[in-house]
Amino acid sequence: MLIDLFHYLTTPAPWAHRRGGHLRESVLLRSRSRRCRAAWAPHLAQARAVVAQACEELPRTRICVVLGSGLLDDVPFEHLAARFAEIRLVDVVHPWPTRWAVRGRSNVTLVTADLTRPGAVLAEGGGGSVDLVISANLLSQLPILPVARSGASDPDLGGRIVRAHLDGLSRLAARVCLVTDVEQREEDRDGRETDRLDLLHGEILPRPDESWTWDLAPFGETARHRRLVHRVQGYRDWHAACARSQP
Repeated sequence: MLIDLFHYLTTPAPWAHRRGGHLRESVLLRSRSRRCRAAWAPHLAQARAVVAQACEELPRTRICVVLGSGLLDDVPFEHLAARFAEIRLVDVVHPWPTRWAVRGRSNVTLVTADLTRPGAVLAEGGGGSVDLVISANLLSQLPILPVARSGASDPDLGGRIVRAHLDGLSRLAARVCLVTDVEQREEDRDGRETDRLDLLHGEILPRPDESWTWDLAPFGETARHRRLVHRVQGYRDWHAACARSQP
């Protein structure tokens, strides 16, 4: 609790992002990632592997943009930093573990941006020198706070936010690597499904290159006899996946 308070009080963040709940969510994520380190390890390894594969056979390695950089747990940061001339880490909040990880690296830039804004993907990842854009376990997170604030007043808000992000990725000239959770299942200790949630608000993605499960909240994390399991899809080349899905 004291560590969480330290991060909440000292993490640099614009006032609007503090007031909007983004800093609080970042601190809670850091805390959960530490508690669930063992349960999350297979998911994070899979995510990092997809990102590393997306780097293969790129004709140029000038700039890599990571959208939703967060704690850098789900991207192979050392691999990217060694491979690209410049790394831009884009998120609404950059927590201290990330700031400590990149200190002293002249080729890494922290960009603070609200990626729910229309056009934000293009603004941060659309430059002509960008060769790889990574959307790292971000897509399903974007609607959470806006939908919570709107309540039932705008039932299509979540879908619009998800569509805007995907549309932005599709318009980028760079190679795009997308890793996202798409569905949440609640299970009891007998393996019975007790609830299911569409994390993308009705948006259907093309067939992924890789798919796996993420033990997001093991038994005891949110409930003693319930756990939350997410289905995750990984795309090494989002443009190619979209082209495959065309009739």
